[in-house]
Amino acid sequence: MRARHAPPVRPVLPSRSDVRYGPVMIVWINGTHGVGKTTTSRLVQPLLPDARVLDPEKVGETLMDVRPPLPESGDFQHWDPWRPLVVETARQVLAFAGGTLVMPQTVLVERYWREIADGFAAHGIPVRHFVLHAEEETLRDRIQNDAVMGPSTFRSSRVEPYAEAARTWLHAAAEVVDTTDTPPEQVARNIADAVLQVAR
Repeated sequence: MRARHAPPVRPVLPSRSDVRYGPVMIVWINGTHGVGKTTTSRLVQPLLPDARVLDPEKVGETLMDVRPPLPESGDFQHWDPWRPLVVETARQVLAFAGGTLVMPQTVLVERYWREIADGFAAHGIPVRHFVLHAEEETLRDRIQNDAVMGPSTFRSSRVEPYAEAARTWLHAAAEVVDTTDTPPEQVARNIADAVLQVAR
């Protein structure tokens, strides 16, 4: 008896007009380490219909688990596979489940952000790019007094690179949300309102 082979499975590619799931979207929450991206993303998720949180850092952690390890880079974002894998992971999740993905991740290198944004655009996936901003004194105070992570020299070391990126390209490439004197719940509401206002 001949074995029966299952027909090939064709992936459903997400698009703005996906009939099966309706519109899809990426809400990317950028900003330096310690500014509140993870907290904000968790608060934004229930405010948007059919939204899920997908943390691109988990893709980086997967690459860090490769054995023998990949060449030392100091930051998984410098590994070339990370950016396309982030795009492809998000694309496949949207193809499977539809809706909106809230993605909290610091990206301070313009070329890396352009690669990610162009990757989403190539698949017809719209992106709302938000940057959480805080004045330097406030930011350093948050890092120093973080009750969960504790003081972090790594986070502190990223304050100046963020300021340089903000000045040279980042703030021009995103919707800036000032969190200096705004509680996280209101920051999340402001982002959700901005997304929903355009979606109407």
